[in-house]
Amino acid sequence: MTYLALILPVLLGYLMVKLTPPSAKALQLFLSFSGAYLLSMTVLHLMPEVFIDGDPEIGLFILLGIAVQTGLEHLSKGAEHGHLHSHDFQKTIPWLLLMSLGVHAFLEGMPLGIEQNSQLLAAIIIHKLPIAFILATFLIRSSLPQTYIVLIMVVFALMSPLGSWVTLSWEQIQTHSNEITAVVIGVFLHISNAILFESSENHKFNLQKFIAVLIGFSIALLSL
Repeated sequence: MTYLALILPVLLGYLMVKLTPPSAKALQLFLSFSGAYLLSMTVLHLMPEVFIDGDPEIGLFILLGIAVQTGLEHLSKGAEHGHLHSHDFQKTIPWLLLMSLGVHAFLEGMPLGIEQNSQLLAAIIIHKLPIAFILATFLIRSSLPQTYIVLIMVVFALMSPLGSWVTLSWEQIQTHSNEITAVVIGVFLHISNAILFESSENHKFNLQKFIAVLIGFSIALLSL
């Protein structure tokens, strides 16, 4: 069931592009909501779990996650938080972009193989939907053959379930569950902050975005 839940938002994002693509404004508001929800779940649920054992070095793995995501975004050109343009690649498979998004999706799925956390699963689903929409939009506008586009979306959809399955299958990995979750926390902190603080046009106050952020915070708080 977890694997299916991780795959569905990617398929839904692709279908949205093909059938009824939302406006850029609507997508930006949903990104703001997803960033706020992701940040809330990270702070309210994931961080307390990794610090509960009092390991003084766990913070280093959070910093590692931030560093890893910084490197991945250099390759993906910020696709994880909505910064992607179709003129970046034309008629060729964007290998660096796909590798970056694939590694990102694989990492975020890994903690779900350690513990079935419904809050984390919900955060990943909400975060993955706009990424899938942005990726599908980019691929279609890049004039790639339809077969390649479908194959790329399928592979991307499978990366998070693969991360979860690898963790579930390898006991050696499970012994480092706190460290893995801490790395993912760093990834989530970087992405959510990029969505919330870098997406405002000219850094102006946007009431609709602010409301979307408050809704994201509120829904996360209700899950406590």
